[in-house]
Amino acid sequence: MNKADNKRQGMWRARQSMVREQLIARDIIDERVLQVMNRIPREIFVGEGLRNRAYEDTPLPIGEEQTISQPFMVALMTELLRLNGDEKVLEIGTGSGYQTAILAELAAKVFTIERSHNLSRRARQILENEGFDNVLTRVGDGTIGWAEFAPYDRIIVTAGAPSVPETLVNQLAEGGIMVIPAGERFQQELMVITKTASGVETRNGGGCVFVPLIGREGWQNG
Repeated sequence: MNKADNKRQGMWRARQSMVREQLIARDIIDERVLQVMNRIPREIFVGEGLRNRAYEDTPLPIGEEQTISQPFMVALMTELLRLNGDEKVLEIGTGSGYQTAILAELAAKVFTIERSHNLSRRARQILENEGFDNVLTRVGDGTIGWAEFAPYDRIIVTAGAPSVPETLVNQLAEGGIMVIPAGERFQQELMVITKTASGVETRNGGGCVFVPLIGREGWQNG
């Protein structure tokens, strides 16, 4: 076995360990989520210098003062969306593109918005290289969503908001689910919002820490 094969084997073992020790051990039970996170190579979404840390139980920097979320948080937020495979999903905060890839495997179509041109371009290139043809990317203010393709069956926000943007609620389909960190700038609660015929139902999915959601209906500056 050559050096490249050894490296691939090492990453494969690290990915198996991550799923077992960070996800299953913390009660992630959605088999589809576990299978996808067992399959998608997280290391390709981080910089070359951080690839040996790709499966650590922590967020990692990806540039532009942004991070790739901790694997457990990716799994938790995805599980809370309760995806069946036929949904249209809006993602706010493309970032590295890793969460986007997870969603693209589990849903019919993903629309993803990133405010950084550099991050959006890099993520789009990785996703295209990996053969994801059900993802549409855009650079812009994620707090105001993507009205052109609304309503969405699911919305996921991967940055912390001061409150839930009303525009995103309006773009959520009846019966749809939104998962969003909301609260203080450096400490949030993971809110799970279900839109019903009579309004919205909200439950708390637990404490979390995300980078700030910047935009018209988010924080005003970085």
